[in-house]
Amino acid sequence: MRTRLALLLLVGLLAAGCRTTETAPAEAAPVPTTPAAQPPGVTRGEFMIEAEKLDTWNAVGQIAVRTPGVEYQGRAQMLDLYSLRYRGVEFLVFTKAVPASETITRLTTRVTATTLAGKPIDHDATADLLGLLRRELPAEIESVRARQAAEKKSKAKKGKR
Repeated sequence: MRTRLALLLLVGLLAAGCRTTETAPAEAAPVPTTPAAQPPGVTRGEFMIEAEKLDTWNAVGQIAVRTPGVEYQGRAQMLDLYSLRYRGVEFLVFTKAVPASETITRLTTRVTATTLAGKPIDHDATADLLGLLRRELPAEIESVRARQAAEKKSKAKKGKR
């Protein structure tokens, strides 16, 4: 357990220097994009989705906790990660905002996985789980947004009483 926490801390320190800001306007429904050919050293199955990083992170957690065979071991919102075990393989799933560019003009999030040491991972279990996330994220993000809107509305009603 100490080793896992030390690794998470190390990954956190590395990720802390990679901060991006999200300034693009809010978008409609998330639209997954197809991944480009992966250079060596990139996790097989990683992808990008047009959605806010926080919405994506929340939706990944919802999918992970209800997927049979996925063991939820921990999470760190500040680091945009979940620590999971699937089919005996331990890994980290990250949801990182993609900086705006000439080709990326909407809020986009990269969903990827690494080893516990923060290195790209090429394992069938990880690729399968990333494939599942790619398929289920658009609908789950909409569900998360709807739940958050309902909670906000409920709080507003309570505040008026």
